[in-house]
Amino acid sequence: QAQLIESGGGLVQAGGSLRVSCAASERTFSIYGMGWFRQAPGKGREFVAAISWSSGTAYYANSVKGRFTISRDNAKNTVYLQMNSLKLEDTAVYYCASRGSYSGSFYFDSSYAHWGQGTQVTVSS
Repeated sequence: QAQLIESGGGLVQAGGSLRVSCAASERTFSIYGMGWFRQAPGKGREFVAAISWSSGTAYYANSVKGRFTISRDNAKNTVYLQMNSLKLEDTAVYYCASRGSYSGSFYFDSSYAHWGQGTQVTVSS
C-alpha cells in the first residue's frame, strides 16, 4: 500500500528556517509528481509547492515563492520542502501528497491520490 511519511516539523522563530521531508514507501505512484499542502487552524487546506518527478519542474504558491524550495531525491523516493524566512502565517499542519496520474493541475488537491498524516510547523514571534 502506498504510504507517505512526513518528518521534520517543529517550532521555529519568525525569520528562521525549517526543512520537512516526505518519504514514499512505493515509487510507483510518485512518478507523477508530489506536492505539499498546508492547513492552518480554522482554515481550509491550501497548496504550497509541488514538483514533477520526471522533469523536476517546481510549482509554488505566491505566498511562499522565493522563501520555500521543493526538491526531490529519486534514489530515496523522498521529497523535501526547505522553508526559509518563515512568517507567523506559515504556521500550519503540512501535508505531503502524491499524484496518482498525470491528470489535473499540480495546484489542486483533487489531483493527488495519496496523503501523509501531516507534520506540525509552528512559527513563533
